[in-house]
Amino acid sequence: MKHQLKISELPAHLDQEVEVAGFIHLLRNQGKIGFVTLRNVSGILQCVFLGEALITELKKLTLESYISVRGKLVTAKQAPNGVEIQVSGFEVLGAAAPELPIPVVTIKGGEETEATTRFDYRWIDLRKPEKTKIFKVWTSFERGLRAYWAKNDYIQIYTPSFMSTPSETGAEVFEVNYFDRKAYLAQSPQFYKQMAMASGFDKVFMVGPVFRAELSFTTRHLTEFTGFDFEISNIESHADVMDSEEGALVSAFEQLKNDFPELNIEVPSRPFPRITMLEAKEILAKEGVASGEEHDLSPEEERAICDYVKKTKNHDFVFITEYHKSKSAFYHMRLTEGSDRSRRADLLYRGIEVTTLAQREHRIEILEKQAVDKGMDLEALKDYLNFFRFGCPPHGGAGMGPGRLIMKILDLPNVREATYLPRDVKRLNP
Repeated sequence: MKHQLKISELPAHLDQEVEVAGFIHLLRNQGKIGFVTLRNVSGILQCVFLGEALITELKKLTLESYISVRGKLVTAKQAPNGVEIQVSGFEVLGAAAPELPIPVVTIKGGEETEATTRFDYRWIDLRKPEKTKIFKVWTSFERGLRAYWAKNDYIQIYTPSFMSTPSETGAEVFEVNYFDRKAYLAQSPQFYKQMAMASGFDKVFMVGPVFRAELSFTTRHLTEFTGFDFEISNIESHADVMDSEEGALVSAFEQLKNDFPELNIEVPSRPFPRITMLEAKEILAKEGVASGEEHDLSPEEERAICDYVKKTKNHDFVFITEYHKSKSAFYHMRLTEGSDRSRRADLLYRGIEVTTLAQREHRIEILEKQAVDKGMDLEALKDYLNFFRFGCPPHGGAGMGPGRLIMKILDLPNVREATYLPRDVKRLNP
């Protein structure tokens, strides 16, 4: 493999012969002199072509061809990074067809290509520096989460996507043929995170795919997304899970602030505001926001409660706690015995839900009763229920939707823009 210098590293190699590879971002032929702006993941570089032979070859080049350029690096105040290459030779490593299906460089004042078309040619769309940056931010954010999990002795696990029983109550599932029987694509790694607690792992995290067969066409829903999940043992209540998520998110935002100072990242202060569902409904009523459902928040209510928290507490996050049992999974522990409220919380960020968390019910007799009350088939849940028959510590955990977090951090219009290859009701390609 050839050693290619990063464009950002080039100023340290002034007056030296260098070689850089990248896509042709811009092409200009001014007769006796030509310019190629080269772009790769590390930046943009101006390359100057002089001499009849080089200019002749320059005329054959096309935008977005991938080329390797060699020459002397010199100072050029008007160029990006203040340097440019005086080209002595180049090689076309991957030629691009003359007509691009979508532009990479948008003309100043022009509108971006319609999203549907851009996603059809996602690999070209992602060449745009601003699109590439989205996934650099993803990487930094995950690095911060992992730093917290590593510091606090979490074990990483990898759970299956095929399940014999749906893992969530009420959510639509993808049913697939599995040899001589039916299987389901996992709506969450919930059951298997809890198995890790019954295995004595104490603290676990995982990063993996989540599948939801929901006929949703909103800016925040996908049929497949990457989830960040964790589960912890020996907790007293769901407050311990909230504490752990706060720690992980603060670590992630600190990493982002360090890696991307230009984003002006505000690291959230701890503790995050915590409001019960009943309190949230009272606040919304005083704010004049209509409630469409007694025990849940509509998207409008989520935005309104976040605006209220920002205005009164100057915080971008808020936990909504103590959900009614009708909006809680059968495995969510109740606040107290006989209570209609559960130890569940949702985390909202800048107007959108990004996490559901809860303390789990680990006492087998109560778990079975709650499953029956939800109309669940105990025989179908047999493998899951067995996790709790032979001793299991009190535990709880959370599932995060990082795509929504990145969408809000970067102020993107749609979670699809924060997704490498989005999958929704109508999209299965590329």
